[in-house]
Amino acid sequence: MQHEFLLEIGTEEIPAGYIEPALKYLKEAMAKKLADLDLAFTAITTAATPRRLSLCVSDLAERQEDQRREVMGPPKQAGFDADNQPTKAAIGFAKSRGAGVDDIQVVSTDKGDYLMVVQEIKGRQTIYILQEFLPELILNTPFAKSMRWAANTTHFARPIQWLLALFGGRIVPFAINDLQSGNTTRGHRFTHPEDVEIRDFEHYKDTLLSLDVMVEIDRRRTLIERQVSETATAGGGQVVLDRDLLDTVTHLVESPHAICGAFDKKFLALPKEVLTTSMRVNQKYFTVADKAGTLLPAFVAVNNTPVKDEAVSRQGHERVLRARLEDGLFFFNEDRRHSLAHYRGKLAGVVFQAKLGTMAEKNERLTSLTGHLAQELESGLLATATRAAELCKADLVTDMVGEFPSLQGVMGKYYALHDGEESAVAEAIMEHYRPLRSGSTLPRSKAGALVSLADRIDTMAGCFAIGKTPTGATDPYGLRRHALALLHIISDQGWHLSLDAVFDLALELYGDKIEMNKESTKQAIIAFIKGRYINDRLGAGHAAGTVEAATSVLFDDISNCDQRLAALNAIAGHESFTTLAGAFKRVTNIIKDHTDTEINTDLFDEEAERRLFTVFEKVQGECEPLLAERAYGEALQVILRMKEPVDRFFDEVMVMADDAAVRKNRLALLTAIARLFLRIGDFSKMYIQKG
Repeated sequence: MQHEFLLEIGTEEIPAGYIEPALKYLKEAMAKKLADLDLAFTAITTAATPRRLSLCVSDLAERQEDQRREVMGPPKQAGFDADNQPTKAAIGFAKSRGAGVDDIQVVSTDKGDYLMVVQEIKGRQTIYILQEFLPELILNTPFAKSMRWAANTTHFARPIQWLLALFGGRIVPFAINDLQSGNTTRGHRFTHPEDVEIRDFEHYKDTLLSLDVMVEIDRRRTLIERQVSETATAGGGQVVLDRDLLDTVTHLVESPHAICGAFDKKFLALPKEVLTTSMRVNQKYFTVADKAGTLLPAFVAVNNTPVKDEAVSRQGHERVLRARLEDGLFFFNEDRRHSLAHYRGKLAGVVFQAKLGTMAEKNERLTSLTGHLAQELESGLLATATRAAELCKADLVTDMVGEFPSLQGVMGKYYALHDGEESAVAEAIMEHYRPLRSGSTLPRSKAGALVSLADRIDTMAGCFAIGKTPTGATDPYGLRRHALALLHIISDQGWHLSLDAVFDLALELYGDKIEMNKESTKQAIIAFIKGRYINDRLGAGHAAGTVEAATSVLFDDISNCDQRLAALNAIAGHESFTTLAGAFKRVTNIIKDHTDTEINTDLFDEEAERRLFTVFEKVQGECEPLLAERAYGEALQVILRMKEPVDRFFDEVMVMADDAAVRKNRLALLTAIARLFLRIGDFSKMYIQKG
């Protein structure tokens, strides 16, 4: 038979950001545990509010299936002596399996006769199995921070207040600390705090709904989205729907009730990012705009309880928000009393990294790197990019960024414009923090891209130089994110930049702050970036062989690598290229470490090798200008002409001839061909043996 299992962990209010990861763990851990225990089920559903984490397993088997296991033991000759009496090996084997010597059987296998015990394992009742592992499952739930309460030694995100556990309508008895599981839940903390008995999952959801708790997350999210939209419309505007904020609010309330409030128009003088951040971060309010997207002096709050007097509730929200916005307006006006150049002078008091110095020192290196990159990549932007680099960190010591760190760069832009800086400089200051994370917006301006690139190069160089590299899941300085940002910025801009040269400069700019070998540090950085590149391109759907073919021969210029990868992708499915890739694999196997490419045509004594050399000379002559122009696709089309003569060469010519001079000459020819091919990629990595 099959039954439903329902678990609810009732708690004090859990932080919104903890809930989704906890549900993911509970669902995955439960599925794995049941599978390991051979307990069949059809689905696992989760639900949650700030005060509860819930899980329902549908059609869970009532008990384990009985099993018959044949367990092999030692060879017969080790288990029985010459008189056919059991040895210590046989006795120990039987005992380890809970059997007697009489239960031992001798079976014939391909390796000879072995001892065997047949175990008849009776399946256990599911309710007793659940009873055993549920406390561990619950207490192993990972949280960013956990707490211990009262005299208990166990930890959880917040104190556990009640436990509901039902299997087929029966209570699954277990305890955590002195708290016993039962068949009751609790409704809304303020309107229905009493215990209520539950029969099953549907009854659980319906009962909680009647007790002012909407436990289904998607249903609650949809309701909140509809409420805030309707409330904003009724207030004369339209909600600016922030999906991240919507998710947060969904996990902050059990019974959502939206209400629209207003604030003084004078606060609209603040940058929209300040208004939005103040409302979103501090108060979890949604902003309201007109049809053109201009912010209105209004907001939408979501209460966790129905309110008797909306006017009183609205006034409360408005009073709290006004205090926040007054602070913001004060910071904004105070900050603008001084220029960004003034604040830049205060960066000497901010530590970048204990071993790497202050933000002022980082800013100097960043400016030098930006100037170098601009001269090499976008010489017309030298003045704009370097000015942006000089000022890009200055807003870190302003009051506004001190209050709202997420506005770094954004406030730099507004303060730069206030100071009369060029709009391109201001935009680059803001954009140099982009992308904030994988997949987010890249810098739109080239000046912003240059400063962003320089910033990340400096951080990576410094952290690697002092051994602060990512390990496992630990990456305190976000170097994986910086490496991906570097890759995406360069690819987006199509810049040709030597990683070797730029990290040479970046490490040199640190001067005597770096004690590690600079060359080995540089190689470690490039290897790290290469690893990120390979993972990123594989994640984008490129074939592993093609990515390896492009990266294994040369990885210094990312855009160049992109171009070669694109060319290899385009030709990978061509039948002639597949054959050529196979031939090239044979070439690389034969030449091994041979490096000599000096060819003596007088030593040719086979028509096939003469033909191969003639075609190679023509192909090489046509490829050189194409390779110089990075026209890799066209070069590959020319290289395809090598297929027929290479095939014929291997069919008719013995490379490893007895005559040492002839053998060396043929290896030189193949080595020269390999070197031409390797300027695009190692084709052998793309060859897949058929059959």
